[in-house]
Amino acid sequence: RAAINAPMQGTAADLIKLAMIAVAGWLKTERLGTRLILQVHDELVLEVPDAEIDRVRERVPALMEGVAQLSVPLKVDAGVGRNWDEAH
Repeated sequence: RAAINAPMQGTAADLIKLAMIAVAGWLKTERLGTRLILQVHDELVLEVPDAEIDRVRERVPALMEGVAQLSVPLKVDAGVGRNWDEAH
């Protein structure tokens, strides 16, 4: 079980790292007030000003889905809430 699971977890870790780099780069380039504040497993938690919610909610999933080309598509959902629990 461990021999099969380890490569999958490693790949998932690599994908989220690539996603973090892509999102952070975009936020910096666009000079947004949004901040990437936390990574939890396969999720990124951002603090987003109200005026940027629509823009970030549209662009971040696209950035994350585009970090790698796999034989299966990467699918990203984005939630919004006053805290992490509400965003689910």
